[in-house]
This record gives sequence, C-alpha cells and structure tokens, in this order.
Amino acid sequence: MLNLSVLLENSTREMPSHTAVIFNDTKLSYAQINGAANQIAAGLTASGIKKGDKIALGCPNLPFFPMVYYGILKAGGVVVPLNVLLKPREIAYHLEDSDAVAYFCFEGTEQLPMGQMGYAGFNNAENCKQFFMITANPAAPSPIEGTKTLGMLMHGQSPVYDTVPTNPDDAAVILYTSGTTGQPKGAELSHSNMVMNAKLSERMYNSKPDDVHLVTLPLFHSFGQTVQMNGGFYNGVTISLLPRFTPDDALGIMERDNVTIFAGVPTMYWAMLNSPNADTFDLEKIAKNLRLSFSGGAAMPVELMLAFDQKFGVFILEGYGLSETSPVVCFNRLGIERKPGSIGLPVWGIEMRVVDADDNDVPIGETGEIVVRGHAVMNGYYQRPEANEKVFNNGWFHTGDIGRKDDDGYYYIVDRVKDMIIRGGFNVYPREIEEVLMSHPAVSLAAVVGVPQGQYGEEIKAFIVLKADVEATEEQIIVWSKENMAAYKYPRMVEFRDTLPMNATGKILKTELRK
Repeated sequence: MLNLSVLLENSTREMPSHTAVIFNDTKLSYAQINGAANQIAAGLTASGIKKGDKIALGCPNLPFFPMVYYGILKAGGVVVPLNVLLKPREIAYHLEDSDAVAYFCFEGTEQLPMGQMGYAGFNNAENCKQFFMITANPAAPSPIEGTKTLGMLMHGQSPVYDTVPTNPDDAAVILYTSGTTGQPKGAELSHSNMVMNAKLSERMYNSKPDDVHLVTLPLFHSFGQTVQMNGGFYNGVTISLLPRFTPDDALGIMERDNVTIFAGVPTMYWAMLNSPNADTFDLEKIAKNLRLSFSGGAAMPVELMLAFDQKFGVFILEGYGLSETSPVVCFNRLGIERKPGSIGLPVWGIEMRVVDADDNDVPIGETGEIVVRGHAVMNGYYQRPEANEKVFNNGWFHTGDIGRKDDDGYYYIVDRVKDMIIRGGFNVYPREIEEVLMSHPAVSLAAVVGVPQGQYGEEIKAFIVLKADVEATEEQIIVWSKENMAAYKYPRMVEFRDTLPMNATGKILKTELRK
C-alpha cells in the first residue's frame, strides 16, 4: 500500500501542533489540516465516491487546496487539479476528458468569478455528477442556489478517517499539460511518482523544521504542488500561501513570515528585482532569513540569476522537470558545484540522455533532445495511446526539450523543440538570443519568436521590455545584436512592450507573441 496522503499523515503524527499553513493572519497546524482532510474524505465516501474515481479541484493558493487535495487522496480518489483561469468551455473539456465524477470549485471574486464559470462548465460535463462550491467562509451558503458547499460536505463528519488503501502504481493525480500544441493532455501520475518526487527534497535542499516556504507558484501546477506543498509537508515545514503573485506582496510576506525558502519562475525573480518599491521593505532582514531559492518552469537567464544573487545574497538553484515527470528530474544541489545556466545533475534514481532523431546519444557538448527514465516518469497520458506511442520509446520518455551535456555531466536546456526557429536552413534557439539580449544595458526582459517569412522561411523577432528610465530604439538594438551574434541569429525585428504576456504560472506566452 502507498497513498500520497501519507506525507500529511506522517508529519501530523510527529508534530501535530506545528504550523503547516499560513494564509494572511490565519495559521493552521498539521492536526487541523489533516483533520479537515479526514472530514472531506469521510464526506466523499458518504457521497458515494469510490476508489479510483477522478475528482477535479479548482482552487487558488488557499488553505482549502491542501485540505481538499489530501481529502480526495484519503478517500482513494484521483485528484485532477484545474487551472483557476479556465473558462466554462475549457472546464467542461477537462472534466469530460478526465472522467471526473465530482468537482470542487472555489467561489472566486468579482474580478474572477470562478464559481460561476466552474458551475457553467460542470453543467456541460455529462459524466460529472457532483459539484461542491468552496466558499471563502465555510459556514456561508453557496452563491449559486441549489449547489452543495464544502462546508456542507464536511458538516458532522469525523476528523478521524482510515485512508483507503491504494497501490504504488495507482493513479494519484492527473496533471494537465498547458496545451500549447493541440488540446491539453492529462499526465497520469502514480502515488509512487509523487511520493518519490516529494522525498527528493531531502537531497535537494536539506530541509529544516523551522523552514518557511513562500508558496506563490500555483498549487494546481506541478512545481508548487510537488516541490513546495508535498515536499514541504513531507518535511514538516510551514508553507505561507500567496494566491496571486505580485513582487510587493511576495517581499511583504518574506519580511512578515521570516521566509527561508522561495521557489519561482524566472519572471517572478525579474519582477522582484525590478520592483520600484523593493527598497521600502527590510531587504537586509529578508536576505538574512532567505537561505534558498529555486527556479524552474522556464530557463533562467544567467544575467537575471547573478543580479538577484547580488541584491538578495542568496543562490538561485535552477532545476528542470515537466508535468509528465512529477516534475523534478534534474537539479543544482547544495554542496555540489553550481554552474549558472545549467539545470544541474540528474536527481537520485533518474537517468537522462541527449539523443538525435534516431535515439542515438549525441557527443558531449552537442545538442539533441533530452530523454528521461526513472521513478518520476508518468504512467502515461490519460486515455491517449497514440500520444503515449510518440513520447515513449524503449522505456525512455521524450521531453521535447533540446539540451546538451558537458564533460562533468551537467545538463543545459537550449530550448523547446517547438520554439526552435529555422532561418535560411540554420537552427536558431530563441533562448540563446534572449540570453544575449538580456546582457544589453537597456534590456530588462526579452522574448524571441520566429515570424513566417518567404525568403528565409522564418525571420527572428525580439519583444523587449526596457529598464526603467532607459531609452533605446529598434535600430540601436538591431545594430548591437548584429555586433554580438552570428549573422543568421540576430533579430531583424524588435518590438518594445511595457509587459510580456504570461500564463498563471509566470511563463511567457510565446504563442500569444507569435499571433
């Protein structure tokens, strides 16, 4: 037997009164989170939920998320976390595609009426039979008449519950890919996948009992869910939740809660580094407490990493993973040489290779597709046999990422296969160009895409956010780029933007830029 909820249960046995979750002025102990999860599990069992049933969860970073997440697992269910920004049509697709029989949805706000959109999507999903509204006040009635609330489900249920036995290879979570190509696919992750990835934290960052994680990465996404919530609960730490990232809110919580560990995507580090209000916070206190920072989700520009290190006095440890790999498979670890620009070494129990189109290893230093095998790799895409055939070959999962390996065994991400630009027969990797552009004294943030063009097939275009109070022209950027890059690489087109489009996890949306 193995059930992912053991992460919460074991820490509850060992330190029941220790603070598990902070949200604004609310502090909840491990015993309180576990008790609530038990009540939810009991309520689900009473509602007819059976082992293996898929149950969707749409909730921002609030204490309700871990309560419901572990409650579903305890009842033997499979959690299907949903992006909180999905619209009714998209919600219905995810509910139908995952075969979800029940759906927990937060009521939302006036600006983001999640409850209304969730209920509309639920009504268009024929297989989904039960809807539970998560209200900000658990005792409040549902804003949609006739719908059952989380509070109603929990009412009268015991805070003690015997977790339904599950096997290590049974599905625990179905995480949906972003769907940048075609419809989103659900990566089916087992209890073993998720528990093993949470346990990697022992080797990744030497967790301490008094650690406080700032969790602003969405918990519906694999990075925040595994590395911080599951990994944090496994280690018995405190997680401080921030539902919507802003640099000032993040710095404020770091100061207020004595945050020791922060994990984010590169754009979050960029935002904190460039916040005009940063100096109004006690940066000395923040830097003194902050002992570790992690980056993932997208490639970290070296210039940004070094600038953040200098200002906050903390190493950013960059890693790599995918929803399909639970997610972590490669990481820069404490006590081992950190190479800026590298994603580090494969984590315990994981093998990685760089291969050509025929699945042959490429020479050291040359680029190819990164393939992975080991305990982190998903069972497969849920009900997608054709997609599974494409990504699995001889036991290796094909990531779709282009990378290379150096003489010391460190890996480097060059770019996504789908983002590669082919200009006049030459392969051009946007990340390489972005790294160079970020070293320009006027450039704060850059994103590069390919634009269809008759003569060369594709032309290179750069979208640039300038540093505050600094000016530059398109011609100046192009001339500088020509001096610093090969002729086939430098951008011929430059567009200045105040901001770049990003998704809920902080990744730059190159699909939007291409439009």
